[in-house]
Amino acid sequence: MVAAPVTLSKLNELEGSLNSTIRGKPEVVRLSIVCLLARGHLLIEDVPGVGKTTLAQAMARSVHCGFHRLQFTSDMLPSDVLGVTIYNAQSQEFQFKPGPVFTNFLLADEINRATPKTQSALLEAMNEVQVTIEGRSHALEQPFMVVATQNPVEHHGTYPLPESQLDRFLMRIRIGYPEREAEREIVRGDGAQSESLGPVLSSAELLRLQEQAGRVTVDDSLVDYMLAIVEKTRCHESLSLGVSPRGSQALYRAAQALALVEGREYVIPDDIKRLVVPVFAHRVSINARTSLSQRSTELSERTLQEILTLVEVPL
Repeated sequence: MVAAPVTLSKLNELEGSLNSTIRGKPEVVRLSIVCLLARGHLLIEDVPGVGKTTLAQAMARSVHCGFHRLQFTSDMLPSDVLGVTIYNAQSQEFQFKPGPVFTNFLLADEINRATPKTQSALLEAMNEVQVTIEGRSHALEQPFMVVATQNPVEHHGTYPLPESQLDRFLMRIRIGYPEREAEREIVRGDGAQSESLGPVLSSAELLRLQEQAGRVTVDDSLVDYMLAIVEKTRCHESLSLGVSPRGSQALYRAAQALALVEGREYVIPDDIKRLVVPVFAHRVSINARTSLSQRSTELSERTLQEILTLVEVPL
């Protein structure tokens, strides 16, 4: 079966809006939309100046929802993210002042420049769509998505995200340097600016698309295929940490979303192959002996590609 024409029209409009801003990176744009439809959070990791923040802003501005941009710094406190309870002298009672996390799209810019204590302020929000402050829980709005950017950990003034934080991100992507023609368009200013983008989806339309993605059919043989890949990550000699059950769920939801973006109401093996690296690479850890001579990011991606060759693809 093929997805409804209205659904494809909306998704194509969203994809076109993002491609007008992020030039020459159609796969990056498509994966970002997949993450959005899968109700996930997105981590964009790359060197400065390649469009990480621009992509995050373009995603947020393409949906008619609330948006906050938060620049993470080393002196930021958890209350700067979550909010704070203050005493109101007039009413003689304590009042909660919500922080930037109370929005639909939160752009956490350069998240790894904040200390681990501040980074951890997002853990509950990303996993349970709520925050607890002074023993009281506060629900966040729906839809809710954190789009975080980070520089490679080799850069000065950064704090590597712990495994528990990384596992909250459904997907990690890298933008990379553009091709010559795309960079020519960027230099000439031919692309749209993220600030000038108008919304192409309402929050209600986005929620309907997310629900529709969750109804995409996944055959039992493909679930077994996913779990076989996950199992290989847990026993591979090069990996000291395999994929968690949260990672298995993330791949399942992402595959459903990719199928919908591709115009199908069912998942195929190629959807899973295409998503294994962006969904799993930040969830596995290379053991110290293996990572001595190479960057762990590149090695984890290469190891996952190797695992894909070892697992039999269902017919």
